[in-house]
Amino acid sequence: MITETGPQGPVNYFVRWECTLVGVIFLIFLHLAKMVKQKKPKLFWVAAIAPMAVVAIGCIFAYAADAKKYGIAIVGPLKKGINPSSLKNLDFNPKYISAPIEAGVITAFVALAEGIAIGRSFALMANQQIDGNKEMIAFGLMNIVGSLTSCYLTTGFFTYILYIFYKFKIYSLHFFKHLFVYFAGPFSKTAVNYNAGCKTQMTNVVMAICMMLTLFFLAPLFSYTPLVALSAIIMSAMLGLIEYEKAYHLFKTDKFDFLICMAAFLGVAFISMDVGLMLSVGLALVRALLYVSRPASSKLGNIPDTGLYRDVEQYPGAISIPKTLVLQLGSPIYFANSSYIRERILRWVRDEQASKDSQGNDVEYVLLDLGGVTSIDITGVETLFEIRRSLEVQEIKVVIVNPRLEVMEKLIVTNFVDKIGRDRIFLSIQDAIEGCKFSLEQ
Repeated sequence: MITETGPQGPVNYFVRWECTLVGVIFLIFLHLAKMVKQKKPKLFWVAAIAPMAVVAIGCIFAYAADAKKYGIAIVGPLKKGINPSSLKNLDFNPKYISAPIEAGVITAFVALAEGIAIGRSFALMANQQIDGNKEMIAFGLMNIVGSLTSCYLTTGFFTYILYIFYKFKIYSLHFFKHLFVYFAGPFSKTAVNYNAGCKTQMTNVVMAICMMLTLFFLAPLFSYTPLVALSAIIMSAMLGLIEYEKAYHLFKTDKFDFLICMAAFLGVAFISMDVGLMLSVGLALVRALLYVSRPASSKLGNIPDTGLYRDVEQYPGAISIPKTLVLQLGSPIYFANSSYIRERILRWVRDEQASKDSQGNDVEYVLLDLGGVTSIDITGVETLFEIRRSLEVQEIKVVIVNPRLEVMEKLIVTNFVDKIGRDRIFLSIQDAIEGCKFSLEQ
């Protein structure tokens, strides 16, 4: 028995072995149908009709065996026809309008994020492309039209199953509750279509016609559908989307990405969709902030017998330049990372001075390779001024190498170029080193 706190107080859910047994049988049947399709592609129709076969067999079983007597929940009475128009129920009274606006904005963001992300996932598997703007237009238009008949949100929702779960609140396990409600919403229909081999939008037209005919003529027949049969269909479609090899590859290649992946999966599966999304997005933002606030910088050395300058940590054989420290910056310079860049450059200078002093060779020039700096803001420019002032106190000159156009324009407008002198800006590291040598000889 599982106890949860609902709107009416504590609610008890009983785990029935009969439900579990029937659900496992249906799940095995669907899995076998998939295996038939994989081994013999010509029998693709077996996997395509398997979900409907499960529903039909489930209805017959529930009717013949009186499933409710054994605790196997069924859909229950269903009325024929489609929803009546709800246009007359629109109410723009200021007293009530704030609640739907708040819920609508939140739901819109979540629905769009889910719908587009899931669409791209399936597009990648089929080696296709989707247009996010057109997806959003389609979602918005269909939600407007659907709202006139009190439909669920158009984000691939399997409305029939959602209606059942929300109406009866019957689940075999707490895990299944969140799994089915949140996974069924965004991609149950899409997953089922994909696994059935559907290729074009004509699939949705045929499905809509069949659904309409079912609502008009066959709806009462589905009143005996066991909920575990619908659950098995969704689980079968979902399990086909879990790529264990890619998850293991992610674990081997990038532990932090794997952590984000598992946080999203476990959060959605065991807690709720909102918590899962917030955990994954939060971790992703933390990682992005770490990358942004601590950009890459490196000390460069000359590869012997070449004009190439590379990171001395990556190429231990690279030779340092006498009286010169060559540093490379590999990211935009702005308020979020300017302090770190300043401290990192001054630390490089201190470490280099310590090693040069032991060799009797002081640092006189610091070359900043800005080829990887795509942009710079006013805080970044002020940071360059501070670096220049700090180094000039130690009689060390700053040289700028290969600044990009946008960066160069900022340095000219802020008079940084005039401060350091135009003769200290070079196109390449080799030219800068030659210029520094010439100045030292003079």
